[in-house]
Amino acid sequence: MTSRDGTRIGFTRSGNGPGLVLVQGAMADLHAYDALATALSSSFTVYAADRRGRGLSPKPFDSDHTIARDVEDVDAILAATGADRVFGLSSGAVITLEAARTLDRIARIALYEPPFYAAGISRGGIRRLNSEIERGDLASALLDSLLVAGTAPAPIRLLPRPLARLLAAAVMAVDQRRARPGSTFRDLLPGVRYDFHDVATVDGGMNAFTTVTMPVLLLSGTTSPAFLRDATLALRALLPDSRHVVIDGAGHDGPWNSGNPHAVAAALRTFFA
Repeated sequence: MTSRDGTRIGFTRSGNGPGLVLVQGAMADLHAYDALATALSSSFTVYAADRRGRGLSPKPFDSDHTIARDVEDVDAILAATGADRVFGLSSGAVITLEAARTLDRIARIALYEPPFYAAGISRGGIRRLNSEIERGDLASALLDSLLVAGTAPAPIRLLPRPLARLLAAAVMAVDQRRARPGSTFRDLLPGVRYDFHDVATVDGGMNAFTTVTMPVLLLSGTTSPAFLRDATLALRALLPDSRHVVIDGAGHDGPWNSGNPHAVAAALRTFFA
């Protein structure tokens, strides 16, 4: 599809039934949703979209980007397909929430751990990350994307920075050699600027979403970082018509092939049916 500003947005379609659009989070393309889309395809026509800047939707990041462009990308798919249900993960959940606030095409949404930060996201960390990407230091960018997001595993958080960067470089090297469909970390890192820009846009502005009166399903995992679980509970208290489902044993990658997509699909199927 072509979005309002001319960006081509690619997506896959599978299954039969009411239309459901899946909006991806950071550091993954639509292939990370393959298992989730398959699990949902018996009940819905599933549209798994590639966000701008990755996979089927190549678009170099520029400093004029706003979250409205990502919302327009979602709107283009909704308009073309007639879908009115949307699910988003992490930064994709932020975009989904903003789409629900500003668009008329959506009937209900589901959100998996939208990242709202009680103390605010680090603007300095985002600037450092952007600079690393611009000069091609992708190992440092991978490290800082995890640290700034607050999702870095313990070895990354606890190691001295030079060693943590070496570990990030090793992870990228292994990832580059893995045989699987979809994009590598090296492919995805330049586009992570979209994610951090959008999350920073809504940072500290959770109260703006009190106007989202449609039914909202909030999902979180028991092994996710505490701040994400706290943010989900805060959003639950804020939204007029919301319910909360906790996926036992799932982390922040719960909807991905690597997480617990079948449990996520079961919750989505019940809510969106």
